[in-house]
Amino acid sequence: MNGTTGNTGTTKNAGATTDTGAAKSAGTVKGEGGATVVVVGAGPTGLLLAGDLAEAGVPVTLVEKRKRGISNLSRAMVLHARTLEQLDARGLADELEAKGEPLGALRLFERLSLDLTQLPSRFPHVLVIGQYEVERALERRAVAAGVRFSYESEVAGLTQDADGVTLELRGPGGESGTLRAAYAVGADGLRSGVREAVGLPFPGRSVIRSLVLADVRLAEQPESLLAVSAVGDTFAFLAPFGDGYHRVIGWDRRRDVPDSEPLDLAEVKDIVRRALGRDFGMHDARWMSRFHSDERQAPAYRVGRVFLAGDAAHVHSPAGGQGMNTGLQDAANLSWKLAAAVNGRAAQGLLDTYEAERHPVGKAALRSSGGLVRLAMAKRPWTRAARAAVAAVVNRVPAARAKALGQVTGVGIAYPAPKGAHRLVGRRAPDVKLKEGRLHEALRAGRFVLIAPADEGHAAGRAVPAHWASERRTTVLVRPDGYVAWAAEGADARAVAAALREWGIG
Repeated sequence: MNGTTGNTGTTKNAGATTDTGAAKSAGTVKGEGGATVVVVGAGPTGLLLAGDLAEAGVPVTLVEKRKRGISNLSRAMVLHARTLEQLDARGLADELEAKGEPLGALRLFERLSLDLTQLPSRFPHVLVIGQYEVERALERRAVAAGVRFSYESEVAGLTQDADGVTLELRGPGGESGTLRAAYAVGADGLRSGVREAVGLPFPGRSVIRSLVLADVRLAEQPESLLAVSAVGDTFAFLAPFGDGYHRVIGWDRRRDVPDSEPLDLAEVKDIVRRALGRDFGMHDARWMSRFHSDERQAPAYRVGRVFLAGDAAHVHSPAGGQGMNTGLQDAANLSWKLAAAVNGRAAQGLLDTYEAERHPVGKAALRSSGGLVRLAMAKRPWTRAARAAVAAVVNRVPAARAKALGQVTGVGIAYPAPKGAHRLVGRRAPDVKLKEGRLHEALRAGRFVLIAPADEGHAAGRAVPAHWASERRTTVLVRPDGYVAWAAEGADARAVAAALREWGIG
């Protein structure tokens, strides 16, 4: 799925174009095959999704209400192993690894630290890196693939019919325009205009109010890459951006004020000093803000030809650093399915599997991150006892530790498989060695990968043909998002051909 490795054979757009203000085109935005997708929101989720679609030959317009070059005031600071695997399958992981700082253990709260070095992944760590670095890499890829950008445009309305979606857009001066597309995706965050336009509620509540954020320089460096602790009525988190600044997240249970209440550096330093024991000589804050942390999830991720992804579909506490990671994996799941639908090759019901697979994952992220933040903020004796019990179980019971690691890092996520399917179906395919290289390298074509025994050759249809570097006899069909679509022991040519036809790639 990167710009140098080819795609399914369709011709890519020659390069990105940019509009400022509401899109002025009306009618269907046509490309090859007479169809297109509009993605709303140029954060990491929207950028990855749009880039995938463009590399698959699908004309894409990416609508963003910010001005060009104005980055998000990002809260996300980490990439987990499964997300790094998805980025590796797009040729971006090594670049981001060079810019970030790997951390081999993730401390969730007192006495509970997850050792990541044993993860069954090429990336046995969490990568501490600012969201803006991830956006830069994904934006560059999207531009190279030919994504059309429409900045300073926001969704004012949306209608859909059996043939497509019409989005009404509004520019910064009130000017209006429309875009017509086959499908639309709302990746436009907590206050999603797309979600509102299709009438989906966003039930949930605020978990923590009056969190403080600040980007600061430090006179003294913490002993560990991530400094995190909860003491008494305070909580603090400290992590480096890699550019001389550190991100601070803090909370004081005693100070519940509106997000609009002014914030100064003295308050930030006081919270950090009480939670971490010292304030590390914080100075030169370049940005400070208050925010509140919500737990919300849309009841559906699809309404007709409109889809939701990332924070437009689910938001939760920052505990465990799962927000940006879950959104990027939403995009990886949806992109190839939309491309197949636009290009007329989607298996029956394929688009429905996006919600079926990702809604439970979003729900699990809400549950796990919410549980972590409640345990970290425990104040009463019985809740502190519960926290100690959870830490003891995870630290001492291998199965519990593996489950916690799999949830937080994403490597344990699996999708439902049909009854009677091979045990690998629906599971993540690790970056195995092939005679032709690594699996993630094969996935950069943006297509299915058919892995056969080393001495067998099967017609692969539109899939990338590959062979085990070992003596393994299982034949495996891997989806473009790195999950197993089909597998069999001792499969013959007819069984392989049937599997390829079932997935629309025969």
